[in-house]
Amino acid sequence: MPGLTLLLCQHLPECPGTLLEKGHTLMLRQALRQKHQEAQQACRPHNLPVLQAAQQRELEAVEHRIREEQRAMDQKIVLELDRKVADQQSTLEKAGVAGFYVTTNPQELTLQMNLLELIRKLQQRGCQAGKAAL
Repeated sequence: MPGLTLLLCQHLPECPGTLLEKGHTLMLRQALRQKHQEAQQACRPHNLPVLQAAQQRELEAVEHRIREEQRAMDQKIVLELDRKVADQQSTLEKAGVAGFYVTTNPQELTLQMNLLELIRKLQQRGCQAGKAAL
């Protein structure tokens, strides 16, 4: 994600409906463990291996779903960050800031990040000098 540090925005849109975004993965795992323990306690000893195998498959399915949702969320975040970076580049270009234009070239992105850092430092020094003059 070469453009990640170029991004200044701190808020990403939410997309309800997945385990990850609701923060339910831990609760889901705990509830599943509790359900499994209760089922094992109520199970007859000769059925226990079959029950444990089914529970293992259920646990693996839940873990797979969580991994898939995490992967999808990661991809969505990267795409949103890329859009935000392009928007930021476009805004700075329209404002006439030298060196800014929409690009995905890692070297050009690094240059733009360095330019932003320089601008930020100059702005801080200007604010400090203004306060000292007061």
